[in-house]
Amino acid sequence: MSRSCTRRATCLLLPMLAACHRGPAADTFFPLAPGHHWTYRITTRADNGGTSHESLGLVSLDTDLLPDEGKGMPGHRRSDDGVEYWLRADDSGVHRLARRSIHDPQRRSDTPPRPVLKTPYTVGTTWQASTTAYLLVRRFDFPREVRHTYPPVPMEYRIESADETVETPAGRWTHCLRVRGTAAMRVYADPVIGWREVPLTTLEWYCPKVGLVRLERSEPAPTSFMAGGSQHWELMAFR
Repeated sequence: MSRSCTRRATCLLLPMLAACHRGPAADTFFPLAPGHHWTYRITTRADNGGTSHESLGLVSLDTDLLPDEGKGMPGHRRSDDGVEYWLRADDSGVHRLARRSIHDPQRRSDTPPRPVLKTPYTVGTTWQASTTAYLLVRRFDFPREVRHTYPPVPMEYRIESADETVETPAGRWTHCLRVRGTAAMRVYADPVIGWREVPLTTLEWYCPKVGLVRLERSEPAPTSFMAGGSQHWELMAFR
């Protein structure tokens, strides 16, 4: 799996504090304090049976405040492929305020801030954020990556469980959130089939004091003229 693909994968989650008045602190499931390190193993499986593996590291840094970060605890994360994120956690949850890739001369603000997790951290809480097709590609036409042709679509997120137990190489985690995201992207499949809606599905597991420990993404291809697949993130190390 190429580094550019890893950068696209990083956007999945992140396209990512003050204590809540009720319930757990807003950053309980998405730690923002500086000094944390995460290492993920990313496995991508294509529709044709091909499989690739990649490792991705993240680190939480001290942050310079953005204009509206005074409302909660700020966070600053950087991946080892150079992508940076600025976040904030408050009573409403965790939001991404800005991001910068290695190609950006300066950070680009999210207006309005992009929700990563919403409170209350209980079953049934929902929110919406934009997504795109990170895995879906054309087999013959260019540009191959579908996301370069179609605009982002809204993804609906819902907390499905607030008491999951998850085991990864980094440890065994309890009382975790399981969040499901669902979206549909309408694409031109081919001249015979015409337009089709491709379901985009994400499952994410967030655990207390560590954050994201597992992620599963599915983007099936609607036609033989396209290739889709799935991607699996698993936390390998945390400190």
